[in-house]
Amino acid sequence: MSLPERPYGESSSLGDQHDTHRRSSARKISLTKADHEKGHGGGIDNSADDLLEAMGYQSELVRNRSTLQVVFMSFVLASIPYGLATTFFYPLVGGGPANIIWGWVTVSIIILCVAISLGEITSVYPTAGGVYYQTFMLAPPSYRKIASWICGWSFVVGNITITLSVNFGTTLFFVACINVFGSTLEAPDAGIFPAETYQVFLIFVAITFLCNAVSAFGNKYLPLLDTFAIFWTFAGVLSIIVCILALAKHGRHSAKYVFTDFEPQSGWPAGWSFCVGLLQAAYATSSTGMIISMCEEVEKPATQVPKAMVYTIIINTIGGLVFLIPIVFVLPDLTLLIGLLSGQPVPTIFKFAVGSAGGAFGLLVPLLVLALFCGIGCTTAAARCVWAFSRDGAIPGSKYWKEVNPKLDVPFNAMMLSMVVQIILGVIYFGSTAAFNAFSGVGVICLTLSYAVPIAVSLIGGRTHVKTGDYNMGVVGLVANVVALAWSALAIPLFCMPSYLPVSSTTMNYASVVFFAFFVVASLWYFVWGRKHYAGPPVQEDAVLEERRASIRAGSL
Repeated sequence: MSLPERPYGESSSLGDQHDTHRRSSARKISLTKADHEKGHGGGIDNSADDLLEAMGYQSELVRNRSTLQVVFMSFVLASIPYGLATTFFYPLVGGGPANIIWGWVTVSIIILCVAISLGEITSVYPTAGGVYYQTFMLAPPSYRKIASWICGWSFVVGNITITLSVNFGTTLFFVACINVFGSTLEAPDAGIFPAETYQVFLIFVAITFLCNAVSAFGNKYLPLLDTFAIFWTFAGVLSIIVCILALAKHGRHSAKYVFTDFEPQSGWPAGWSFCVGLLQAAYATSSTGMIISMCEEVEKPATQVPKAMVYTIIINTIGGLVFLIPIVFVLPDLTLLIGLLSGQPVPTIFKFAVGSAGGAFGLLVPLLVLALFCGIGCTTAAARCVWAFSRDGAIPGSKYWKEVNPKLDVPFNAMMLSMVVQIILGVIYFGSTAAFNAFSGVGVICLTLSYAVPIAVSLIGGRTHVKTGDYNMGVVGLVANVVALAWSALAIPLFCMPSYLPVSSTTMNYASVVFFAFFVVASLWYFVWGRKHYAGPPVQEDAVLEERRASIRAGSL
């Protein structure tokens, strides 16, 4: 389907939405010597910038990430051992060992389908705008504005709340790790640091500040940090599985128990209880599409980003099993773990396995450090997401949030907006200790919705656009689309449900409340301002983009 081209220079708001900030007079980041040594014959490979310009944008961020570095960042965004550890409670309640192992396998296969689907689309439209830009380009003119608006806001809210949940989860996990000192199997909730609500909040704020500071002021070192995180993760996980299996102070379960024991304790019917337990795996893999926001900092995003998404899921699936299976072999009594006030059973499991507080804490340190790596990665991706949506005028005050700091080479204002929103939402913890459930749930819901919209629009349109991309998977892509959309239809209502019954003020899942609040804000802003002034991202004819892609392919031969 051919898209009508917007006249050059036409404003999509009251004067400045598509201004020189993203056109030919946009600031160009100065190139380092290393940049000049890249490309063919020692020149600069500008193919990605050429395609970006054909899509209506100017390059404003430094392209300093290779395929391997993109894979590393995707790995850090997921930080599977950390994500699985902080949400271990959900499958314990949902069904125990079988829910933990087979829930992870099930969701990993589904998310691989999501990665393939998004990868196909990203290979055609590789921009930091990600899924909302793709939705606009794929949808018919009659509803592309509202579709991209819904998708964009879902993507922004999902990025912010997932980042919030990572930092808040790190806080709760940190407190639980400290409290392995002083706790016993008879009194598992005892500890040396009975943190008050305000103390938990202050730790969360400190972690949020730290992640933003590293992301903003250490931007050029982030690829190195991601690389270090890979080796740190492998070394840490290896230490954990060797120690807990070798020591196993209270013995080990049988393989039959690990792979077949199903003990739903959520109060829901068995089948639904298993599904509720899938939140752990869904949360750990929810960052799959967040890496798309880094497209404008990648050397060859049309091929590198799709490959990174798919490779990361495959690696994470294997890594997740390597991490989970040994832990399930040494599980203590499930009732003990489910009854923990902290909602963080992994520190107790480690202490139960190794038999000492010091040993358990030593094994928890790799996960705590990985949690910070994950927070930094999510902070970086969320800032790019907010920045990209702002440059198309979709967020109130966009003229401030779309600026790139010339000294730091990062969208610093957008990063600060994301940080402030996270801290404000963190105040919810003063009213409900179930806040982490809400943050993680709404993050998964919003990201799932934002991934589903472009996939659905592409499928409805006969997948005509993805056939022109560099990552067309053919029939496999079609099957992946159907699986991804079926998962979305289940996941969105599923993760609005409370984890267990009966429901009380402390066990209520407030994800639906937070999601609805954001939905109201986005809807009001659309009808007050967006309906008349939001024109979406800049548009080019499909023929123009395909001609530019063909030229780029020919030049790379």
